[in-house]
Amino acid sequence: MTVPATMRAAFIRATGGVERIEVGDLPTPVPGPTDVLVRMEVSSVNHVDLFVRSGAYRTPTPFPFVIGRDLVGTVAAAGPGVAGFAPGDRVWCNSLGHGGRQGAFAEYAVVPVDRLYPLPAGVAAETAAPVLHGAATAHVGLFREARLAPGETVFVGGAGGAVGSALVQLAAAAGARVVATSSPRDVAWCTESGAAAVIPYDAADFDEQVRAAAPGGFDVWWDNSGHHDFERTLPLLRQGGRVVLMAGLGAAPVLPVGALYVRDLSLHGFAISNASVSDLAAAATVINAGLASGRLRVRVGATYPLADAAKAHAALESGSVRGRILVRPN
Repeated sequence: MTVPATMRAAFIRATGGVERIEVGDLPTPVPGPTDVLVRMEVSSVNHVDLFVRSGAYRTPTPFPFVIGRDLVGTVAAAGPGVAGFAPGDRVWCNSLGHGGRQGAFAEYAVVPVDRLYPLPAGVAAETAAPVLHGAATAHVGLFREARLAPGETVFVGGAGGAVGSALVQLAAAAGARVVATSSPRDVAWCTESGAAAVIPYDAADFDEQVRAAAPGGFDVWWDNSGHHDFERTLPLLRQGGRVVLMAGLGAAPVLPVGALYVRDLSLHGFAISNASVSDLAAAATVINAGLASGRLRVRVGATYPLADAAKAHAALESGSVRGRILVRPN
């Protein structure tokens, strides 16, 4: 595969609003000894990408900094120390654009070999790309942090989104009973994803329905909304229950300490950006199995060309698109 000297990319020269995003030519990156150069086919937009671009989530961003985290594409070249990947292989990554690593919104991206995974045969790039970030987040939170076990009961708030959908699908596949909340229009989707009960946000007796859905209490509580009301929710957990926190960057809720320690409850905060390569590899094994079987899926709301990267970021910020937002090179 012939690699051009320059490539089109979406990048920033300083953190800030969507107006900071430029699209232009940059030198095509050269892979190091243990890196792989991947020709991007599809990427996606995640909320954490907005935080990195704006500067709200501090991380090394060597300028000009290519934005974007997820990538599905084809190997163009590999460093001399790379084993297991060759030009033409279909691959994916979900941990670019953070920690000094340049991002995925470009025709080509360099990926460290220990962050690159094969794409299962027969899986389209457009099918895989919108799944990657949410499913990895759900896997790390459910199994590393919450230590989910078969037969446990899981509450998933905001189950209609990318992370919420992955939570329902992965927890149900692991033998847990899932109680989900969503907008009324997402009830059918959550049920199809594997939720045993789905409660619409606008239900007049919302709290009563939540309690009735798990009379013995919840083992794991995960609310994607970022609106944490521990005084209301901690009493709904069983002894030894775990609350997973990965949303609500500016939230400062009241924490009833007594309700935690007298019942062995625990709070588990984590960011997928901090996941180790072994965490990501474990998640990738499950993600690939779910992609191959068709069990892991999300809804796509819009696809933008790379030239409209700023519009893609603006669409996610505004909430104007229902479903995942994809970006293609052209």
